[in-house]
Amino acid sequence: MNLRKLTGCLILFFTLTACANTTGETNTLLWKISGNGLEFPSYLFGTHHLVPLSFLDSIIGLEEAFEATEQTVGELDMSKMSEMQIKIMGAAIMPNEYDYRTLISEADFQLLDKTLKELTGIGLDQLGRMKPAMLSNLISVSLYQKYYPALSGSTSIDQHFQEEAARRSRPVRSLETAEEQIRLLLGTQTIERQAELLTCMVNHPGILKEQMDRLQTAYMAQDINALNALYEEELPGDPCPGTPEEKDAMNKDRNERWLRLLPDIVREKPSFIAVGCLHLVGKDGLIVGLQKMGYRVEPVK
Repeated sequence: MNLRKLTGCLILFFTLTACANTTGETNTLLWKISGNGLEFPSYLFGTHHLVPLSFLDSIIGLEEAFEATEQTVGELDMSKMSEMQIKIMGAAIMPNEYDYRTLISEADFQLLDKTLKELTGIGLDQLGRMKPAMLSNLISVSLYQKYYPALSGSTSIDQHFQEEAARRSRPVRSLETAEEQIRLLLGTQTIERQAELLTCMVNHPGILKEQMDRLQTAYMAQDINALNALYEEELPGDPCPGTPEEKDAMNKDRNERWLRLLPDIVREKPSFIAVGCLHLVGKDGLIVGLQKMGYRVEPVK
């Protein structure tokens, strides 16, 4: 696996992270945004970036909602992937004063090297200058593709909607820049904290598998309540817990920034907004946030 392919995996993870339970028993990932002075409705859709495009056929009203809009909004502008790869290459390199042999124990070094070789075909002799967060993201995406080989498509749902918008000569808008996401995933934690989380991951692969299974099951069932529980709950006895600040940085803080942008966006044109499903849910999610701003946000059944 060369560095360019490795950075492509990280871009997939960007849009993977990564749905107040206001949904009752409704199972849907598609929500209509209206009211609050809007002349035409917009739509909010929760994506999972490593499921096949054929899954979209099961979403009631999806095609009609997309066709009724005049622009598409995503977390990132996926047409700038090559430019993003170059920026990631620079940000992913670990400072010279750090080395995995001093950052982690010898046992963890050997386990990490073995894990990387099994998943990617190359080990720390070639990847040893990558930041621990970069390797964590690479392992996460590689494991997902290993566990769900039939589901891991080459084109993500997010990319699909943006390409369809381009075919219709519709504008595509992004809620974040590449620099913002790169900083979030590679620059907000110390190298020591990144190494701690990385070694915990390779020592407890079953925890990651359990989380992936829960997300996969909830998403494929379009079960908003289960997605909300996945976001809100902590796994009992989780050996690799994140801090409240780390969790907020990934979802709450980003949602707050997006909610400052969305009113102007939906006022400008009826918009199809496609972002990771876990950004929709919870008391800090986009559904509740837009409702608090006076919009009517209701499931498309």
